[in-house]
Amino acid sequence: MPDLYPIAGPLLRLLPPEWAHAAALRALRAGLVPEARAADDPVLATRLWSRDFPNPIGLAPGLDKDGQAIDATLALGFGFVEVGGVTPLPQPGNPRPRLFRLAEDRAIVNRMGFNSAGHASVAARMRMRARRGIVGVNLGRNKESADAAADFIAGLRAFAPFADFVTVNVSSPNTPGLRDLQGKDRLRALLAHMVAAHATLPPPAPVLLVKIAADLDEATLADLAEVALESR
Repeated sequence: MPDLYPIAGPLLRLLPPEWAHAAALRALRAGLVPEARAADDPVLATRLWSRDFPNPIGLAPGLDKDGQAIDATLALGFGFVEVGGVTPLPQPGNPRPRLFRLAEDRAIVNRMGFNSAGHASVAARMRMRARRGIVGVNLGRNKESADAAADFIAGLRAFAPFADFVTVNVSSPNTPGLRDLQGKDRLRALLAHMVAAHATLPPPAPVLLVKIAADLDEATLADLAEVALESR
């Protein structure tokens, strides 16, 4: 298949950012995006968490929030794909516009607000695919939820049969109160619940990860590292 980006790229940039995002996902689902042209060099292979990654470059959550194009994105050559964030119940996220281009920086800013199709929809989609490639699920909590631990445990249980890892996302600035869970004591309590729930899963259980914000100070990072090591 010829490289369509020189044509498709400029056309996509004529669309509002969120429309372009949706169009890209539709193109992936339809098989209109070329697959990787060559196999990975074996030197790129990485074994981590008892899993074999063909290379260490992954697709972060946010592009394929609802698991619509997992196999297509893996076929692009990524060593792993993380879908989500996924919330227990469907929610629309923040009002539009909420995705903005920074053309000079070749970047985007998103304030999506955890728009999600919900656990049931995403899990049903993952159930239909063959289990191949390294796939993770980024877990969020519903905006109106009063029990963050219950939301995260529900996600762990919903995606355990389909995911190599699940990520407890306490880093998003777009859900009120979510970043408060990065406090040392609150994170310790949350992870105690998660580890207890994880212990009840049949093998092979997904690896349990935590996503923290990128702009924390050194003291907070040290506290969170301590909690993560305690929780294994």
